[in-house]
Amino acid sequence: MMKTIRILYDGKVQGVGFRASVLSLARGYDVKGWVKNLPDGRVEVMAEGDTSEVDDFIQGIRESHLAGHIEREEVLPVTQESRIRGFTIVA
Repeated sequence: MMKTIRILYDGKVQGVGFRASVLSLARGYDVKGWVKNLPDGRVEVMAEGDTSEVDDFIQGIRESHLAGHIEREEVLPVTQESRIRGFTIVA
């Protein structure tokens, strides 16, 4: 079953290599999506793939060195499938 989610990360998540680390982590999972900085200082991740792969990817972020930068994580379901290809950093 496919799953698409948005994740908003709050904390010291900009200017610490967060996006590059998420991109690197994503390569270890069969997920598509993107990661980008938001103007309010948060980082947004969009991830799509098989439910277990998406769940494992999120858990991978939680268990990585990035955990020390995250103060709050908000996972939001996306009701429609996107047409995302690959995983990229959005400027």
